[in-house]
Amino acid sequence: MADLAVSHNHWLVLASLCVALIAGFTGLSLTRGLSERTHNQKKLSVAFASVALGGGIWSMHFVAMLGMQLPISFHYDAAITLASALVAILVVGVALLMLHFYPRTRFTLTLAGVTVGLGIVAMHYIGMAGLQMARAVYSPIGVVLAGLASCGLNVAAVAIAYGQRSQRNILIGTLCFGVAVVSVHFIAMAGTRFVAESNVLAVGPQLSNDIMALGVILTSFVLCGAFLLSGVTFLSPESEAVSELDLHGSEEPTKKAESTEFGEAAENGEQAHSTVRQIPYEEDGKTWFIDVQDVVAVRAEGHHTQLYTDAGKRHCIWSITEAEKRLTPSPLMKAHRSYLVNPDHVRGFERQKDSAVCYFEAPGLTRVPVSRSRLSEVRAALGV
Repeated sequence: MADLAVSHNHWLVLASLCVALIAGFTGLSLTRGLSERTHNQKKLSVAFASVALGGGIWSMHFVAMLGMQLPISFHYDAAITLASALVAILVVGVALLMLHFYPRTRFTLTLAGVTVGLGIVAMHYIGMAGLQMARAVYSPIGVVLAGLASCGLNVAAVAIAYGQRSQRNILIGTLCFGVAVVSVHFIAMAGTRFVAESNVLAVGPQLSNDIMALGVILTSFVLCGAFLLSGVTFLSPESEAVSELDLHGSEEPTKKAESTEFGEAAENGEQAHSTVRQIPYEEDGKTWFIDVQDVVAVRAEGHHTQLYTDAGKRHCIWSITEAEKRLTPSPLMKAHRSYLVNPDHVRGFERQKDSAVCYFEAPGLTRVPVSRSRLSEVRAALGV
């Protein structure tokens, strides 16, 4: 059977890239600043981000498919098309759960990136299986190349966007994600040929290109709304003041919540955590302890924290809020909602408008942001 001639509408190809970028930015921005939220708030944010990223992957695929032109009429099976969208959302959700509910190690970042990469490939080929009146025939090398490109680019996107949750890294991660989704689609399409098929075995109702276009438009509209909302939060005044190092934005709500928590504990006769001089950390399946004086800084990492010392980085099971409670008073002080720092280890200080940066020489830690509300305290501790 002769292959069908395939061409693409270049404007819709460009539109598919825009949809992928919007989805990537929205999803990565919605998960920004989750370390200080409650467990239920984190789960809700991860769910919204999964819909944004997974829905964006699906929308990008079908925007590109709407731009595909064949010499015959074709349509889609509704059940298979819906399944492809659900697979994308589910797989992205699994990856985000890894990133926000487990220690964010190099292995975790790689596994999350590979999970998203394989999910994109699965979504693509499931979506293609829903094509009716024309059958897709794949070349093995095209499938392999699409899988490798998807995993590689998504690992890069996750590693960049989650290596440090700064504005710059999120934007670069968004670009990598958008390029990954579009590249996978067109690499896979380059290894695909189409033949006409008259015997159609549909699983569900049939969707014409017009109905599919309406569904994609509605999905893209929702994505754009979430994109605008994320953009407003992303460019909030506090985020700009703390510059690209501000990982989570303003800390005022957290301070208010903490003061309320302490007040309620006092009224109920509860005692705060006693001050400790050693901090526990996990290594080789055992719990070890390090003297608080030897800790350069403590950084929030989901429900846990990372301890930075002159000997390297250590994983602590305390949250940043619990660490602050337990370590008061201590040499460590809060410089940012995500950081506690030891002024004795600060090697440099730079003022940046209403915020500042402390410089360190510890392995894996060169600088820490100082938020506007903590600036005067840090300056007083440093004598500057």
